[in-house]
Amino acid sequence: MKRVVAILLTLAMAAVMLAGCGSSGSDEGVEKYGKGWEFKHGFDRDFPPYSHIDDNGETTGFDVELAQAVADYYGWKYTGVPINWDAKDAELESGSIDCIWSGFTKSPAREDKYAWSEPYSINTIKLMVLEGSDIKSAEDLKGKKVGVQTETSAQEMMETPEEEGGCKELADTFGEIVVSDVYTTSINDLKAKAIDAIMIDVTTGNYQMTKVDGLAYLDDDICDEIYAVGCRPEDTELVEKINEALKALAEDGTMDKIGKNYPDIYENLSMINQK
Repeated sequence: MKRVVAILLTLAMAAVMLAGCGSSGSDEGVEKYGKGWEFKHGFDRDFPPYSHIDDNGETTGFDVELAQAVADYYGWKYTGVPINWDAKDAELESGSIDCIWSGFTKSPAREDKYAWSEPYSINTIKLMVLEGSDIKSAEDLKGKKVGVQTETSAQEMMETPEEEGGCKELADTFGEIVVSDVYTTSINDLKAKAIDAIMIDVTTGNYQMTKVDGLAYLDDDICDEIYAVGCRPEDTELVEKINEALKALAEDGTMDKIGKNYPDIYENLSMINQK
């Protein structure tokens, strides 16, 4: 009897080991960028309408939907990875994510730090104030407090000279630059009159204006920016794959369909709206 039990235990253990080996082999057997490959999309958890986690805890946004469509195009397994924006480079370098795709600006300072996809959106950075504010132009902000979200293109442009496409000369006239983790904090500060204006990209600003009353732009267009997908410099094959899919999704109407879910940014989508 003991011998029978021992044999049964041995067989059971062998079955478990074989099952484990089969699972590992299955994962390792997936061809890189082939069907079933896991595509880890890194995105800002609070950057609507491009990417955010809504009140129901659901991940949503234009970039999220478009990244999912790229994964579907190849039969990849899509995994959305919400990240703290100031940790995006560490997440990318560690392999926790395969790309940064969340209203990510391809700027001169970032040109060589990433392998970039083709741009899919053209955006403008503006100054936001309260409706009825005494501030009527960028010049009126001399010595004033201006808010911005950390690690955003708007903050980067404040640190970039005009000859490189930025607005450092303007930012140097501000009395103080107040940096927040997210734009919602900056908007709360503006509403409380703790700051006088916010430097923000217009598509994010447009979205915020649909949620918060009493906000307005100054007429000045501070500078332009383009959004693209940023990958590790060595991941050029992945970038080629993303470019191929984006082109196909633009041509077959998928990008247009997704874009119409986000009217605040639709006109800025450069791959379907030629400017």
